[in-house]
Amino acid sequence: MNKIITFCCCCFSFDRELLEHPFFTANQILGCNNMLPKRPQAVAMLLMLMVFDVSGAFVGITIGNDMSNLPSATDIVAILKANKIQHVRLIDADHQMLTALANTGIEVMVGVPNDQLLRVGQSRSTAADWINKNVAAYVPATNITYIAVGNEVLTNIPNAALVLVPALQFLQSALLAANLNTQVKISSPHSMDMISKAFPPSTATFNSTWSSIMSQYLQFLKNTGSSFMLNAQPYYGYVGGQGVFPLEYALFRSLSPNSQISDPNTNLFYTNMFDSMIDASYNAIQAMNFTGIPVLVTASGWPWRGGPNEKAATVDNALAYNTNLIRHVLNNSGTPSQPMNQSSTYIFELFNEDRRSGPVSEKNWGIMFPNATTVYSLSFEDVATTIPESPALRGMFCVANSSAPHSSLKHSLDWACGPGSANCSAIQPGQPCYESDNIVAVASYAFNDYYHRTQASGGTCSFNGTAMITSTDPSHGSCIFAGSTGANGGTASGPVSPDSFASKSQSCWLTRLVAALLAILVM
Repeated sequence: MNKIITFCCCCFSFDRELLEHPFFTANQILGCNNMLPKRPQAVAMLLMLMVFDVSGAFVGITIGNDMSNLPSATDIVAILKANKIQHVRLIDADHQMLTALANTGIEVMVGVPNDQLLRVGQSRSTAADWINKNVAAYVPATNITYIAVGNEVLTNIPNAALVLVPALQFLQSALLAANLNTQVKISSPHSMDMISKAFPPSTATFNSTWSSIMSQYLQFLKNTGSSFMLNAQPYYGYVGGQGVFPLEYALFRSLSPNSQISDPNTNLFYTNMFDSMIDASYNAIQAMNFTGIPVLVTASGWPWRGGPNEKAATVDNALAYNTNLIRHVLNNSGTPSQPMNQSSTYIFELFNEDRRSGPVSEKNWGIMFPNATTVYSLSFEDVATTIPESPALRGMFCVANSSAPHSSLKHSLDWACGPGSANCSAIQPGQPCYESDNIVAVASYAFNDYYHRTQASGGTCSFNGTAMITSTDPSHGSCIFAGSTGANGGTASGPVSPDSFASKSQSCWLTRLVAALLAILVM
């Protein structure tokens, strides 16, 4: 769910970006004391009008069904619980799954498959029947929050294009009749093929062939408060680019100083392809004169196996991509052009779908086999937010060996920031520990973060001989290494990300605001 903060006071309002700024405090809101309502009834009304959601972005997972041996619904839900997955996207509206998901608290996105779209989009009564049988019959026990209508309709089944918006409208009317329109939102996933030229993001526009339908679709989203659903797959972008973009860019790995990628029109730097895809979508939406429509990523992942000519489809790359994707989404950093808009994301996908058509890679996007054994392990929690500080490691640092070859340091750095799960946000461009021409310093921060994060469970400071232990504190300026002691003698567990600071600030000003209003209430 996207952050929404609305403040109403004597018919004036504040811009969302201003409200979410970490330095925007309650004192600034309350600076117009002469305009604040004095009557308790007015204050009570103001409190009721103040709606907020300071929760960040989430990572969920997609469950397909195009496979030979799909586990039972109860087994699948057990897997979701064991992996602490709280958001799931079903390709259809399987009744056994919806029953098994009841009373779990897991948020569910159901789907209208492409082969049902024509019937739903041509008949209001069929749409109502679909809602009654697949949504109304299961809520509130099953926490259905979204309906994905079709999948990549305009690019995959263009003959159904004219019924897409009517299908959305008919289903919305049925939700309204069932009094579910506030709980359940409706949209339709699109592929990046809808955008004629995705880079640079600032000039991205939708394919003009679909201008009329996209305008109607976006107007529907605007009217209903729904999200633009995007299937963002950097794997396809990397493979289709045929060497234009480096693999590191697709996998969220650090880029060398000579490989930095920027938008020439905005001078914004892009450290990964995922962000550029999201920003391209935002700019394509804005090019059609729509704003305020958030982007929800309904599919993003990486295949772990491919055919002889699919060299990028490997277990290592799949693990690196999905690990880094989870960390990136959960740190709530937004994108270069949309830093305040976090895009929740569904990883594609839970199981391999062996019946899918196409090359070998198309059958191997899953993180698990149907027998519930893992292809590779992922954590769906934000493992990069805090470092459990060990007193034994205070004053000890794992740093890069300055005599190691830069190519070896780069390889170790990629591992630390990828499968190693180090928090490398502080060494990204614009952050306090970023030094474009000093790979030793950048690698030192990543190595040290990994070491302090994992040493208690067996992590070492080795990195194939490219790192070493030192008692010399490498912290400098606002770049604070884990294990460092602050000027006041306190222990710093690493740099606090701007996102964490902003989140804490939001809670702070909100608490102060409510306290001030309550004080007026009792006057």
